[in-house]
Amino acid sequence: MRNAILTTLSLAVCAFMGAATVAFAQNPSPTELEQRSIERRAVEAAIWGMPAVNAELMLQEMFAKTAGKENQILYWGRPLDWHNQTLTPNPDSIYFMVFINTKDAGPLVLEVPPAEDDGSFNINIINTWQMPLADAGLYGTDKGKGGKYLMLPPGYSGSVPQGYTPLKFDTFGGIILLRSNLKSHGSADVATSVAYGKRAKFYPLSQADNPPATIFTDAQEVIFDSTLKYDFSFFENLNRVIQKEPWLDRDRVMISQLKSIGIEKGMPFKPDAQTKAALEAGIREAHALLKARYDKFFPPFASYWDASHWAAIVVPEVVNMWRNDLSDLNDYPVDDRALAYTYGYIAIKALGVGQFYLLTNQDGEGKRLDGGKNYRLKVPPNVPVEQYWSATA
Repeated sequence: MRNAILTTLSLAVCAFMGAATVAFAQNPSPTELEQRSIERRAVEAAIWGMPAVNAELMLQEMFAKTAGKENQILYWGRPLDWHNQTLTPNPDSIYFMVFINTKDAGPLVLEVPPAEDDGSFNINIINTWQMPLADAGLYGTDKGKGGKYLMLPPGYSGSVPQGYTPLKFDTFGGIILLRSNLKSHGSADVATSVAYGKRAKFYPLSQADNPPATIFTDAQEVIFDSTLKYDFSFFENLNRVIQKEPWLDRDRVMISQLKSIGIEKGMPFKPDAQTKAALEAGIREAHALLKARYDKFFPPFASYWDASHWAAIVVPEVVNMWRNDLSDLNDYPVDDRALAYTYGYIAIKALGVGQFYLLTNQDGEGKRLDGGKNYRLKVPPNVPVEQYWSATA
Protein backbone atom coordinates (compact mmCIF):
# COMPACT_ATOMS: atom_id res chain seq x y z
CA MET A 1 0.00 0.00 0.00
CA ARG A 2 2.80 2.40 0.95
CA ASN A 3 4.56 1.76 -2.36
CA ALA A 4 1.34 2.37 -4.24
CA ILE A 5 0.89 5.71 -2.48
CA LEU A 6 4.47 6.73 -3.20
CA THR A 7 4.05 5.74 -6.83
CA THR A 8 0.88 7.83 -7.09
CA LEU A 9 2.60 10.82 -5.48
CA SER A 10 5.60 10.42 -7.76
CA LEU A 11 3.39 10.36 -10.82
CA ALA A 12 1.52 13.45 -9.62
CA VAL A 13 4.75 15.35 -8.98
CA CYS A 14 6.17 14.30 -12.34
CA ALA A 15 2.97 15.38 -14.06
CA PHE A 16 3.10 18.75 -12.29
CA MET A 17 6.77 19.24 -13.14
CA GLY A 18 6.07 18.23 -16.70
CA ALA A 19 3.35 20.86 -17.01
CA ALA A 20 5.66 23.49 -15.56
CA THR A 21 8.42 22.45 -17.94
CA VAL A 22 6.08 22.75 -20.91
CA ALA A 23 4.99 26.23 -19.77
CA PHE A 24 8.58 27.30 -19.22
CA ALA A 25 9.60 25.80 -22.55
CA GLN A 26 7.31 28.27 -24.26
CA ASN A 27 10.07 30.78 -23.51
CA PRO A 28 7.97 33.96 -23.85
CA SER A 29 9.71 36.86 -25.53
CA PRO A 30 10.41 40.11 -23.66
CA THR A 31 7.47 41.63 -25.51
CA GLU A 32 5.13 38.84 -24.41
CA LEU A 33 6.34 39.13 -20.83
CA GLU A 34 5.65 42.86 -20.90
CA GLN A 35 2.15 42.27 -22.24
CA ARG A 36 1.43 39.75 -19.49
CA SER A 37 2.70 42.21 -16.88
CA ILE A 38 0.45 44.99 -18.18
CA GLU A 39 -2.58 42.67 -18.20
CA ARG A 40 -1.92 41.55 -14.61
CA ARG A 41 -1.42 45.08 -13.40
CA ALA A 42 -4.51 46.25 -15.27
CA VAL A 43 -6.56 43.68 -13.33
CA GLU A 44 -5.17 44.90 -10.01
CA ALA A 45 -5.56 48.58 -10.98
CA ALA A 46 -9.22 47.97 -11.83
CA ILE A 47 -9.91 46.22 -8.52
CA TRP A 48 -8.07 48.90 -6.53
CA GLY A 49 -9.58 51.83 -8.43
CA MET A 50 -13.19 50.61 -8.58
CA PRO A 51 -14.76 52.98 -5.99
CA ALA A 52 -13.06 56.07 -7.42
CA VAL A 53 -13.98 55.24 -11.02
CA ASN A 54 -17.54 54.52 -9.87
CA ALA A 55 -17.72 58.05 -8.41
CA GLU A 56 -15.96 59.65 -11.38
CA LEU A 57 -18.49 58.18 -13.81
CA MET A 58 -21.33 59.98 -12.02
CA LEU A 59 -19.40 63.26 -12.11
CA GLN A 60 -18.64 62.92 -15.82
CA GLU A 61 -22.28 62.07 -16.58
CA MET A 62 -23.36 65.27 -14.83
CA PHE A 63 -20.90 67.28 -16.93
CA ALA A 64 -21.97 65.57 -20.17
CA LYS A 65 -25.75 65.44 -19.74
CA THR A 66 -26.83 68.32 -17.49
CA ALA A 67 -26.15 71.98 -16.79
CA GLY A 68 -25.03 71.05 -13.27
CA LYS A 69 -21.59 71.90 -11.92
CA GLU A 70 -19.43 70.95 -8.98
CA ASN A 71 -20.40 72.62 -5.69
CA GLN A 72 -23.98 73.00 -6.88
CA ILE A 73 -26.91 70.64 -6.25
CA LEU A 74 -28.16 68.20 -8.86
CA TYR A 75 -31.57 66.68 -8.14
CA TRP A 76 -34.33 64.55 -9.60
CA GLY A 77 -37.69 66.30 -9.28
CA ARG A 78 -39.73 63.11 -9.07
CA PRO A 79 -39.14 59.52 -7.93
CA LEU A 80 -36.45 57.87 -10.02
CA ASP A 81 -37.37 55.80 -13.06
CA TRP A 82 -35.49 54.17 -15.95
CA HIS A 83 -33.84 57.48 -16.89
CA ASN A 84 -31.55 57.13 -13.87
CA GLN A 85 -29.03 54.37 -14.60
CA THR A 86 -26.82 54.79 -11.56
CA LEU A 87 -26.11 51.70 -9.46
CA THR A 88 -28.85 50.78 -6.93
CA PRO A 89 -31.03 53.88 -6.82
CA ASN A 90 -34.43 53.52 -5.16
CA PRO A 91 -37.73 55.00 -6.38
CA ASP A 92 -39.06 55.92 -2.95
CA SER A 93 -37.21 59.09 -2.01
CA ILE A 94 -36.25 62.27 -3.86
CA TYR A 95 -32.54 62.37 -4.72
CA PHE A 96 -30.25 65.38 -4.40
CA MET A 97 -26.49 65.19 -5.06
CA VAL A 98 -23.53 67.48 -4.61
CA PHE A 99 -20.23 66.80 -6.34
CA ILE A 100 -17.67 68.47 -4.09
CA ASN A 101 -14.49 70.22 -5.24
CA THR A 102 -12.50 72.04 -2.56
CA LYS A 103 -9.35 72.50 -4.65
CA ASP A 104 -10.19 76.02 -5.80
CA ALA A 105 -13.16 76.89 -3.57
CA GLY A 106 -11.51 75.96 -0.27
CA PRO A 107 -13.68 74.79 2.65
CA LEU A 108 -17.33 74.23 1.72
CA VAL A 109 -20.48 74.33 3.85
CA LEU A 110 -23.51 72.05 3.67
CA GLU A 111 -26.38 73.59 5.61
CA VAL A 112 -28.99 70.99 6.57
CA PRO A 113 -32.47 72.12 7.67
CA PRO A 114 -34.02 70.50 10.75
CA ALA A 115 -36.34 67.54 10.26
CA GLU A 116 -39.97 68.63 10.51
CA ASP A 117 -43.43 67.29 9.73
CA ASP A 118 -43.04 68.35 6.10
CA GLY A 119 -39.73 66.59 5.53
CA SER A 120 -36.46 65.05 6.63
CA PHE A 121 -33.17 64.01 5.09
CA ASN A 122 -31.10 60.85 4.94
CA ILE A 123 -27.61 62.10 3.97
CA ASN A 124 -24.27 60.42 3.28
CA ILE A 125 -21.03 62.36 2.79
CA ILE A 126 -18.11 60.59 1.11
CA ASN A 127 -14.73 61.36 -0.45
CA THR A 128 -13.56 60.49 -3.96
CA TRP A 129 -12.74 56.95 -2.84
CA GLN A 130 -16.26 56.65 -1.42
CA MET A 131 -15.00 56.49 2.15
CA PRO A 132 -17.69 57.98 4.41
CA LEU A 133 -16.95 61.11 6.40
CA ALA A 134 -20.37 61.36 8.06
CA ASP A 135 -24.05 60.58 7.85
CA ALA A 136 -26.40 63.52 8.37
CA GLY A 137 -30.10 64.18 8.75
CA LEU A 138 -32.71 62.42 10.85
CA TYR A 139 -30.48 59.51 11.89
CA GLY A 140 -27.12 61.12 11.20
CA THR A 141 -24.76 63.23 13.29
CA ASP A 142 -27.28 66.05 13.80
CA LYS A 143 -30.13 63.63 14.74
CA GLY A 144 -32.61 65.65 12.71
CA LYS A 145 -31.77 68.96 14.39
CA GLY A 146 -30.08 70.27 11.27
CA GLY A 147 -26.70 71.93 11.23
CA LYS A 148 -23.71 73.09 9.23
CA TYR A 149 -21.21 70.53 7.94
CA LEU A 150 -17.83 71.92 6.91
CA MET A 151 -15.87 70.11 4.16
CA LEU A 152 -12.17 70.77 4.75
CA PRO A 153 -9.67 70.16 1.91
CA PRO A 154 -6.57 67.97 2.32
CA GLY A 155 -3.96 69.50 4.59
CA TYR A 156 -6.24 72.30 5.81
CA SER A 157 -4.62 74.05 8.78
CA GLY A 158 -6.94 77.02 9.27
CA SER A 159 -9.35 77.51 12.13
CA VAL A 160 -12.85 76.07 12.25
CA PRO A 161 -15.59 78.57 13.20
CA GLN A 162 -17.91 77.70 16.03
CA GLY A 163 -21.19 76.07 15.11
CA TYR A 164 -19.81 73.83 12.33
CA THR A 165 -19.23 70.08 12.20
CA PRO A 166 -15.78 69.79 10.56
CA LEU A 167 -15.11 66.94 8.14
CA LYS A 168 -11.47 66.46 7.15
CA PHE A 169 -11.19 65.23 3.58
CA ASP A 170 -8.06 63.57 2.24
CA THR A 171 -9.26 64.17 -1.33
CA PHE A 172 -10.34 67.40 -3.02
CA GLY A 173 -13.43 65.74 -4.43
CA GLY A 174 -16.33 63.87 -2.94
CA ILE A 175 -20.07 63.34 -3.11
CA ILE A 176 -22.95 64.28 -0.86
CA LEU A 177 -26.08 62.19 -1.39
CA LEU A 178 -29.21 63.69 0.12
CA ARG A 179 -32.38 61.61 0.10
CA SER A 180 -35.41 63.73 0.86
CA ASN A 181 -37.89 61.37 2.50
CA LEU A 182 -41.17 60.84 0.68
CA LYS A 183 -44.53 60.01 2.25
CA SER A 184 -46.10 58.75 -0.98
CA HIS A 185 -45.82 59.03 -4.75
CA GLY A 186 -48.79 61.39 -4.82
CA SER A 187 -48.04 64.66 -6.61
CA ALA A 188 -48.59 66.76 -3.45
CA ASP A 189 -46.19 64.62 -1.38
CA VAL A 190 -43.60 64.66 -4.16
CA ALA A 191 -43.82 68.47 -4.33
CA THR A 192 -43.45 68.68 -0.53
CA SER A 193 -40.38 66.42 -0.61
CA VAL A 194 -38.78 68.47 -3.40
CA ALA A 195 -39.50 71.72 -1.57
CA TYR A 196 -37.95 70.38 1.63
CA GLY A 197 -34.88 69.22 -0.30
CA LYS A 198 -34.41 72.69 -1.72
CA ARG A 199 -34.05 74.06 1.80
CA ALA A 200 -30.55 72.58 1.86
CA LYS A 201 -27.79 75.10 1.16
CA PHE A 202 -24.28 74.68 -0.18
CA TYR A 203 -21.67 77.43 -0.40
CA PRO A 204 -18.00 78.25 0.25
CA LEU A 205 -17.04 79.06 3.83
CA SER A 206 -15.45 82.24 2.50
CA GLN A 207 -18.98 83.49 1.69
CA ALA A 208 -20.65 82.31 4.88
CA ASP A 209 -21.45 85.86 6.03
CA ASN A 210 -23.58 86.39 2.94
CA PRO A 211 -24.11 83.00 1.26
CA PRO A 212 -25.04 83.05 -2.43
CA ALA A 213 -28.22 81.29 -3.45
CA THR A 214 -27.65 77.57 -3.98
CA ILE A 215 -28.05 76.52 -7.61
CA PHE A 216 -30.32 73.49 -8.19
CA THR A 217 -30.37 71.61 -11.51
CA ASP A 218 -33.16 69.12 -12.25
CA ALA A 219 -31.99 65.98 -14.08
CA GLN A 220 -35.30 64.11 -14.11
CA GLU A 221 -35.62 63.90 -17.92
CA VAL A 222 -31.95 63.05 -18.50
CA ILE A 223 -30.77 59.53 -19.28
CA PHE A 224 -28.16 59.59 -16.52
CA ASP A 225 -26.05 56.48 -17.13
CA SER A 226 -23.08 55.97 -14.82
CA THR A 227 -22.99 52.18 -14.98
CA LEU A 228 -19.49 50.75 -15.05
CA LYS A 229 -17.96 50.13 -18.47
CA TYR A 230 -15.51 47.24 -18.55
CA ASP A 231 -13.47 48.54 -21.45
CA PHE A 232 -10.57 50.91 -22.08
CA SER A 233 -12.62 53.88 -20.83
CA PHE A 234 -12.29 52.49 -17.30
CA PHE A 235 -8.61 53.44 -17.30
CA GLU A 236 -9.32 56.85 -18.83
CA ASN A 237 -11.57 57.57 -15.86
CA LEU A 238 -9.01 56.17 -13.42
CA ASN A 239 -6.41 58.48 -14.96
CA ARG A 240 -8.70 61.47 -14.37
CA VAL A 241 -8.81 60.61 -10.67
CA ILE A 242 -5.03 60.19 -10.44
CA GLN A 243 -4.42 63.54 -12.12
CA LYS A 244 -6.61 65.59 -9.82
CA GLU A 245 -6.36 63.85 -6.43
CA PRO A 246 -3.40 63.59 -4.04
CA TRP A 247 -1.79 60.25 -3.36
CA LEU A 248 -2.89 58.73 -0.08
CA ASP A 249 -0.12 57.12 1.94
CA ARG A 250 -1.88 53.76 2.02
CA ASP A 251 -2.00 53.70 -1.79
CA ARG A 252 1.54 54.77 -2.68
CA VAL A 253 2.39 51.18 -3.67
CA MET A 254 0.21 51.80 -6.74
CA ILE A 255 2.35 54.68 -8.08
CA SER A 256 4.83 52.45 -9.88
CA GLN A 257 2.16 49.88 -10.74
CA LEU A 258 0.07 52.47 -12.57
CA LYS A 259 3.11 54.05 -14.21
CA SER A 260 3.85 50.67 -15.81
CA ILE A 261 0.45 50.78 -17.56
CA GLY A 262 0.79 54.40 -18.62
CA ILE A 263 -0.97 56.27 -15.81
CA GLU A 264 1.33 58.79 -14.12
CA LYS A 265 0.52 62.00 -12.28
CA GLY A 266 1.37 65.05 -14.35
CA MET A 267 1.78 63.06 -17.57
CA PRO A 268 -0.64 62.47 -20.47
CA PHE A 269 -2.26 59.06 -20.71
CA LYS A 270 -1.59 57.95 -24.29
CA PRO A 271 -0.93 54.20 -24.41
CA ASP A 272 0.13 52.70 -27.73
CA ALA A 273 -2.02 50.13 -29.48
CA GLN A 274 -0.22 47.20 -27.87
CA THR A 275 -0.60 48.59 -24.35
CA LYS A 276 -4.24 49.48 -25.01
CA ALA A 277 -4.95 45.90 -26.09
CA ALA A 278 -3.35 44.59 -22.89
CA LEU A 279 -5.41 47.01 -20.78
CA GLU A 280 -8.60 45.89 -22.51
CA ALA A 281 -7.70 42.26 -21.83
CA GLY A 282 -7.01 43.14 -18.20
CA ILE A 283 -10.31 44.90 -17.60
CA ARG A 284 -12.19 41.98 -19.17
CA GLU A 285 -10.44 39.60 -16.79
CA ALA A 286 -11.17 41.87 -13.82
CA HIS A 287 -14.83 41.88 -14.83
CA ALA A 288 -14.96 38.08 -15.03
CA LEU A 289 -13.20 37.75 -11.69
CA LEU A 290 -15.57 40.15 -9.95
CA LYS A 291 -18.61 38.42 -11.47
CA ALA A 292 -17.39 35.09 -10.08
CA ARG A 293 -16.89 36.66 -6.65
CA TYR A 294 -20.35 38.23 -6.84
CA ASP A 295 -21.94 34.81 -7.23
CA LYS A 296 -20.18 33.67 -4.04
CA PHE A 297 -21.79 36.59 -2.25
CA PHE A 298 -25.12 34.71 -2.18
CA PRO A 299 -26.38 31.39 -0.86
CA PRO A 300 -25.25 28.67 -0.63
CA PHE A 301 -21.97 30.48 0.06
CA ALA A 302 -23.44 33.18 2.30
CA SER A 303 -26.84 33.99 3.86
CA TYR A 304 -28.03 36.84 6.03
CA TRP A 305 -29.84 34.31 8.22
CA ASP A 306 -30.06 30.55 8.23
CA ALA A 307 -31.65 28.98 5.14
CA SER A 308 -32.52 32.35 3.60
CA HIS A 309 -31.82 33.39 0.03
CA TRP A 310 -30.90 36.92 1.09
CA ALA A 311 -27.44 38.40 1.65
CA ALA A 312 -26.31 41.54 3.45
CA ILE A 313 -25.30 44.18 0.94
CA VAL A 314 -21.61 44.22 1.94
CA VAL A 315 -19.28 41.96 3.87
CA PRO A 316 -18.34 42.83 7.49
CA GLU A 317 -14.79 43.86 6.50
CA VAL A 318 -16.14 46.65 4.29
CA VAL A 319 -18.63 47.80 6.94
CA ASN A 320 -15.79 47.96 9.49
CA MET A 321 -13.68 49.92 6.99
CA TRP A 322 -16.48 52.48 6.64
CA ARG A 323 -16.97 52.78 10.38
CA ASN A 324 -13.31 52.91 11.38
CA ASP A 325 -11.75 54.95 8.56
CA LEU A 326 -9.24 52.16 7.85
CA SER A 327 -7.67 52.80 11.25
CA ASP A 328 -6.64 49.13 11.52
CA LEU A 329 -3.18 49.11 9.93
CA ASN A 330 -3.44 45.36 9.38
CA ASP A 331 -6.59 45.53 7.30
CA TYR A 332 -7.33 46.98 3.85
CA PRO A 333 -10.16 45.02 2.14
CA VAL A 334 -9.43 46.13 -1.43
CA ASP A 335 -10.97 43.03 -3.04
CA ASP A 336 -14.21 43.20 -1.05
CA ARG A 337 -14.38 46.96 -1.58
CA ALA A 338 -14.11 46.49 -5.34
CA LEU A 339 -16.92 43.97 -5.32
CA ALA A 340 -19.20 46.30 -3.33
CA TYR A 341 -18.74 49.13 -5.82
CA THR A 342 -19.48 46.99 -8.88
CA TYR A 343 -23.17 46.81 -7.93
CA GLY A 344 -23.74 49.92 -5.82
CA TYR A 345 -22.44 53.33 -4.89
CA ILE A 346 -22.25 55.46 -1.73
CA ALA A 347 -20.75 54.46 1.61
CA ILE A 348 -22.59 54.69 4.89
CA LYS A 349 -20.84 55.58 8.11
CA ALA A 350 -23.33 53.75 10.32
CA LEU A 351 -25.01 51.11 8.18
CA GLY A 352 -28.19 49.89 9.86
CA VAL A 353 -29.02 53.20 11.54
CA GLY A 354 -30.33 55.49 8.79
CA GLN A 355 -30.68 52.69 6.27
CA PHE A 356 -30.24 48.96 5.84
CA TYR A 357 -30.20 46.77 2.75
CA LEU A 358 -30.64 43.13 1.81
CA LEU A 359 -29.93 41.71 -1.62
CA THR A 360 -30.80 38.55 -3.51
CA ASN A 361 -30.39 37.10 -6.98
CA GLN A 362 -32.54 34.02 -6.28
CA ASP A 363 -36.19 33.11 -5.93
CA GLY A 364 -37.70 31.29 -2.97
CA GLU A 365 -36.47 27.95 -4.30
CA GLY A 366 -32.90 29.13 -4.72
CA LYS A 367 -33.12 29.45 -8.52
CA ARG A 368 -31.45 32.39 -10.25
CA LEU A 369 -33.79 35.29 -11.02
CA ASP A 370 -34.77 35.49 -14.68
CA GLY A 371 -35.77 38.78 -16.30
CA GLY A 372 -38.19 36.90 -18.53
CA LYS A 373 -40.30 35.66 -15.62
CA ASN A 374 -42.72 37.19 -13.13
CA TYR A 375 -42.13 37.05 -9.36
CA ARG A 376 -44.08 37.95 -6.24
CA LEU A 377 -42.29 39.47 -3.25
CA LYS A 378 -44.16 38.81 -0.01
CA VAL A 379 -43.61 41.42 2.69
CA PRO A 380 -44.97 40.70 6.19
CA PRO A 381 -47.13 43.35 7.91
CA ASN A 382 -45.80 46.03 10.26
CA VAL A 383 -42.56 46.72 8.43
CA PRO A 384 -40.24 48.34 11.04
CA VAL A 385 -39.67 51.56 9.14
CA GLU A 386 -39.52 55.21 10.21
CA GLN A 387 -38.32 56.87 6.99
CA TYR A 388 -39.08 54.77 3.93
CA TRP A 389 -38.71 51.25 2.65
CA SER A 390 -38.17 50.30 -0.93
CA ALA A 391 -37.95 47.24 -3.17
CA THR A 392 -35.84 47.72 -6.27
CA ALA A 393 -35.29 45.28 -9.14
